[in-house]
Amino acid sequence: MKKSEIITRIGGVVFVDLEIKSDGRGWLAELFRSDSLPSENLPAMGYISQTNPGVTRGPHEHASQSDLFCFMGPGKFKLVLRHGSVEEFHFVGENNPVAVLVPPGVVHSYTNVSEHPGMVFNFPNRLYAGPGRLYPVDR
Repeated sequence: MKKSEIITRIGGVVFVDLEIKSDGRGWLAELFRSDSLPSENLPAMGYISQTNPGVTRGPHEHASQSDLFCFMGPGKFKLVLRHGSVEEFHFVGENNPVAVLVPPGVVHSYTNVSEHPGMVFNFPNRLYAGPGRLYPVDR
């Protein structure tokens, strides 16, 4: 995986181009590799979510969790990132497939700007509600 040309002014946020490899059977894309992430950001779990058109998830931030979002499509999303007084947005998804590493302390949200439901994968480095779902959620 190679780092994208997307420049961010928020420290610790990393964009990685998702390379789609197609052949007669369809396509394949590596969402992440353990040899391309800092060890503190290696995923502890993974999930997929569907977001309806016009719906925003977030904004929120995590105290100790990093999120590794993969915006592949279907769907186009407006991703908003904020840290202190610095705020920026990026359009990601089916026209711009990327993985985005969002470190702790960065407020983030995304809105489905498509006319159809969109899908997002996330591979956070912490278990939701801890082992056995017995602990407070890191929000």
